Amino acid sequence: MEARPVENLGVYNSAQGADTIGFSDLARVYWNFEAPALYERSIARGEARLAAGGSLVAETGVHTGRSPKDKFLVRDATTEDTVWWDANGAITPAQFDTLLKDMRAHAKGMELYAQDLFGGADPNHRVRTRVYTEFAWHSLFIRNLLRRPEIDTVRAFVPELTIIDLPSFEADPARHGCRSKTVIAMDLTRKIVLIGGTSYAGEMKKSVFTYLNFVLPEKGVMPMHCSANMSDPKDVALFFGLSGTGKTTLSNDPARPLIGDDEHGWAPQGVFNFEGGCYAKTIRLSADAEPEIYATTRRFGTVLENVVLDPHTREPDFDDASKTENTRCAYPLDFIPGAVESGRAGQPKNIVMLTCDAFGVLPPIAKLTSAEAMYHFLSGYTAKVAGTEKGVTEPQATFSTCFGAPFMPRPPSVYGNMLRELIARHHVDCWLVNTGWTGGMHGVGRRMPIRVTRRLLSAALDGSLAKADFRQDPYFGFAVPTSVPGIEPHILYPVKTWQNKAQFAQTAKKLIGMFEENFKRFEGDVDDDVRAAAPSMSIAA
Repeated sequence: MEARPVENLGVYNSAQGADTIGFSDLARVYWNFEAPALYERSIARGEARLAAGGSLVAETGVHTGRSPKDKFLVRDATTEDTVWWDANGAITPAQFDTLLKDMRAHAKGMELYAQDLFGGADPNHRVRTRVYTEFAWHSLFIRNLLRRPEIDTVRAFVPELTIIDLPSFEADPARHGCRSKTVIAMDLTRKIVLIGGTSYAGEMKKSVFTYLNFVLPEKGVMPMHCSANMSDPKDVALFFGLSGTGKTTLSNDPARPLIGDDEHGWAPQGVFNFEGGCYAKTIRLSADAEPEIYATTRRFGTVLENVVLDPHTREPDFDDASKTENTRCAYPLDFIPGAVESGRAGQPKNIVMLTCDAFGVLPPIAKLTSAEAMYHFLSGYTAKVAGTEKGVTEPQATFSTCFGAPFMPRPPSVYGNMLRELIARHHVDCWLVNTGWTGGMHGVGRRMPIRVTRRLLSAALDGSLAKADFRQDPYFGFAVPTSVPGIEPHILYPVKTWQNKAQFAQTAKKLIGMFEENFKRFEGDVDDDVRAAAPSMSIAA
């Protein structure tokens, strides 16, 4: 039977249609639609609702976050000796071919949405990315999150990386080599990503990040899971941190224009944003604490994920976690006043590694040597608190190497060594900041006051803190300021904030043991001075 012609609506390169990736018998493709048209399609199809203030609200069903155990890379000649297989699932080229064939067949008769976008603000290092989505709201989401080319560029667009996102497709583990009906499969050789069985839109943006994490190191560019801001193009600060540590909140500083909130590259010419938007958590979001992010949730063009609406007024309730703690908003970067439009800046002067220490034993700030910075970068420590997950009754240490293990296809030492070399070359000051607890662990102590964190960060970024007097922490070995103007002296000495000093010592030593156990997997890949930068029981003794 002869294939029927596809109806193409919108602006695109007609020489690079959907047939170039093997689609046939599609009903139509909506090319590079902008927010108004995507709103109309999303609401008409019942995919999303309109909230008071103008944002588009969608629900992602059972998948309210990423599915890292369902992510797989094709194991072939390109990846066999370059991918960190200890942390990345593998499928064969044949299994990927079958999956691609079956997803093409599943799409027959469908309407798809296509966006032609850039991953990366630096023209020398960006990847031309085409994203096909089943949902109209997914098309708006990825349009918000990646960088949008000028219309003349769209008309001549030739993709390098192609993403196919079909939430209604269910994978077959026996046939496709995956784990469940959900699959995120990447062929790094052919530069194709297949996403099926999940409506969580974040899988698309993280797939672009994973791809850049693979290709950029060979070009001498360090890919980073971090936010970035600046006071001027030659005064850049990077903020590394896992979810819940304050990465987005602390980088949104009215006095320092935002470069980006999640993913960046560090090239010989300087830092550049991978994205054209922000993907911020909204749980317990308030206009008082985070006015700039809150304001985006009241704007036309923003996508809210899994946020509960008042059934009558359609006002978002950001305190309601009944669907998930991982409620999110996705908006273009220019929704943040004063954000750096180009997404590019110079070399970093400061690196901040954020940790939410629910054990309450880390100081609010510490200065790191380059070896200590590499140690803590490879460790990627934060802690879950009691009550956030089923079965978590006391703080639990979480170690995610490079502050983004699920997105790192290469061995961690590749990224760690690049970071250490860049720190040395550009004379960067490095800081470890605890946004977690003080005066006791979670349930006993209190959360580190945000005014303390902001004051210490200001002193670090303006250069004054580097000139302070420091002491060596007896447990963790790094340098801690003895006093900072405007900060209560005792809060810089964690043990002084605890009533039970013996319990502090016991808790600190327990955390040191966790660091030591976690770092065993990296000991063979680092130098002696990095191994010596580890927290040590002998120091504590």
